[in-house]
Amino acid sequence: MHEIDIMDIGGFKIGQAEDTKGLTGCTVFLFDKQSPAGVDIRGGGPASRETPLLNPVADAKGIHALVLSGGSAFGLDAAGGVMKYLEERDIGFDVGVTKVPLVVQSCIFDLVIGDKNARPDGKMAYKACENASYDTFLQGNYGAGMGATVGKYMGRERSMKSGIGAYAVQLGELKVGAVVTLNALGDIYDIDTDKKIAGALDENGLLFDDETAYFEAAAKIQNMFTGNTTIGTIITNVKLDKTALNKVASMAHNGYGRAIRPVHTMADGDSIYAVSVGSVPADINLVGPMSAYVMAKAIANAARSAKSVDGYKAFCDVNKK
Repeated sequence: MHEIDIMDIGGFKIGQAEDTKGLTGCTVFLFDKQSPAGVDIRGGGPASRETPLLNPVADAKGIHALVLSGGSAFGLDAAGGVMKYLEERDIGFDVGVTKVPLVVQSCIFDLVIGDKNARPDGKMAYKACENASYDTFLQGNYGAGMGATVGKYMGRERSMKSGIGAYAVQLGELKVGAVVTLNALGDIYDIDTDKKIAGALDENGLLFDDETAYFEAAAKIQNMFTGNTTIGTIITNVKLDKTALNKVASMAHNGYGRAIRPVHTMADGDSIYAVSVGSVPADINLVGPMSAYVMAKAIANAARSAKSVDGYKAFCDVNKK
């Protein structure tokens, strides 16, 4: 097994657009054809659109696009811009009189950074579609990662900037990748070293590694508030149906558990999608664990690639030699 670029999986384009002053943005996945997909939502406060389409008993056989964005529930308007873009190109589910694009979306809460009135909308998402490429995916302060932060249980002044990240691997013909917008309440760990690489800072603004610090902090907080949420997707060239992809999305959450501590609290809206864009045969018991692995690695990349903005320190600031 070896690392590959996320775009080497094929079968989709990624486009991003962001507001660098308001500090929010969106990331759009445009699939070459209607693609089977599943989802698993573990957090207590998700902001999402059209996820019931991915229920195995729903009629929809797949989706045409996926949107990850900032803006909390306000940001759900962004999917309308993607639908407009696809409709103009005659892409969607044929209902006789027209074609309806099937677009699912999840949002992070980023209203506390930058301008609280800056939210991704249809115009921004349409621009992201125009920016979509088969070749390039930028990590860090781009797209939905523009307003992402982590380690918030000690308060805003002791949290850190994060972003959007990706990681993918190939094993024979099998390719599995992850893209994640990292906006967690908890701290971020590198699964290779088991060391904290981003999250809550100490009183001196330095990174510290103490998993029990959250318990001490949480015991003093009356209302933790649903202001976080890590959202991401697994993309694979393995041929899987919607039922299997729901299970892959569920297994991929183990990557969240390995890399984010704590995770899946009621103050998070953690969601993972899984999409099949190919026809390679493989066992779900291989694809699932690989999905958890690439997701954990993508989380580390999201933390490492971020840059400091709006007073939030980033990985490069607290890991200087």
